Amino acid sequence: MQITQLRTTQLGQTGLEITRVGLGAWAIGGGGYDWGWGRQEDAESIAAIQYAVEQGVNWIDTAAQYGFGHSEQVVGRALADVDQRPYVFTKGGQPEGPGRTTRQSLKRDSLRRELEASLGRLGLDAVDLYQIHWPIPETEIEEGWSALAEFKDEGLVRHIGVSNFDVEQLERIAGIAPVETLQPQYSLIAREAEREILPYAEREGIGVIVYSPMGSGMLSGGMTRERIEHLPEDDWRKRDPRFREPQLSRHLALVERLENVAGRHDVGAGAAAVAWTLRTPAVDGAIVGFRRPDQVDAIIAAANLELSDEDVAEIEGSW
Repeated sequence: MQITQLRTTQLGQTGLEITRVGLGAWAIGGGGYDWGWGRQEDAESIAAIQYAVEQGVNWIDTAAQYGFGHSEQVVGRALADVDQRPYVFTKGGQPEGPGRTTRQSLKRDSLRRELEASLGRLGLDAVDLYQIHWPIPETEIEEGWSALAEFKDEGLVRHIGVSNFDVEQLERIAGIAPVETLQPQYSLIAREAEREILPYAEREGIGVIVYSPMGSGMLSGGMTRERIEHLPEDDWRKRDPRFREPQLSRHLALVERLENVAGRHDVGAGAAAVAWTLRTPAVDGAIVGFRRPDQVDAIIAAANLELSDEDVAEIEGSW
């Protein structure tokens, strides 16, 4: 039973009323491919999804590339047994290549194949939001965006958006069809979006949901040097420079500051890190990953957490 009503907001001009945090399904795609997170138990993933929905989280973000369909399969299985289905957002443009590696294609026919397969795995007639995962190859973004506009006209998707696009790329496709949503990476350790993309989205009325607000787990409060050393070989974070020196020491010091502030609000460091992203006016929602039910409550607390200016100053320190 839900104890606290999660805060909601309008996602840009889509008309969708979303909770301030949504469930990100990247990690539940598991390991065994080039952007995997290591072994993940499907039963735990399903239990985490269902518990998050019970607690009021009303949207899930996944992608065909996450485990090359496995994440979507798990999401579909989990949602088959819920009373009220949350919004389902997914992405295309990164089909499977040789040896479980990621290819890049925004060709119309390739995107259609991906979307049709996604609908089948998710058990849906239409996706609530369909997004281009990456603007790669850049020479194909107009073709890809035209395809998404067609899918919307056909009723296969209800809304369309993009992920990881810059301002110039957004302006290139805006004349084909309005860009309804944008999904950039944004966190205390990845603030590049503040320079141009977030101000642009706010000016243009584009809905924004940010990914990796906890820095892919670095800011969760559960990441230690020992845990990083023992990440499985098929966890992509082993090659991420944010998890190695010289950045690692700075990031762990940041986590200490997050924990100090979070303690005053009776939440965890991860919730404080997510709440920090939600202070930005352009940001409508943040995507957070749960791999087990016992992780849910501590993180979705971010939806209702209001950080003061003093909190933010302490968190950012000399950042």
